Amino acid sequence: MQDISGLPEAGQQLINSYGDGGFRVSGTKYEGSVVILPEETVQWQVDHMNDLTADSLRVVTETDKSIEILLIGCGTSMAFIEEDLRAELKQSGIVIDAMDTGAAVRTYNVLLLEGRHVAAALIAV
Repeated sequence: MQDISGLPEAGQQLINSYGDGGFRVSGTKYEGSVVILPEETVQWQVDHMNDLTADSLRVVTETDKSIEILLIGCGTSMAFIEEDLRAELKQSGIVIDAMDTGAAVRTYNVLLLEGRHVAAALIAV
């Protein structure tokens, strides 16, 4: 696992490490893919970008209405996000940014610590 460090506020979900098929978030280990919201981490049943749908991202749009940026960790390499999916989330006020999972992890932590309204949907690597 690659170690990531930072000082979050109480209750914030900071990604401590990733790799080996999972993540460590605020000291808790998660196997497989996850969706990380500022104050909650949940298992995510998406293992490949082909599984990505608006329905698979509903946890983001329905759980925390303050999210403005959704980082998609696409696995080992960046992938294209369909325009209709981007448009659907944009109607909820959310902009999608897709990148490889490692870059998404690092970007999420930086944006969270800057106080931005960010979430991450991360495919495990």
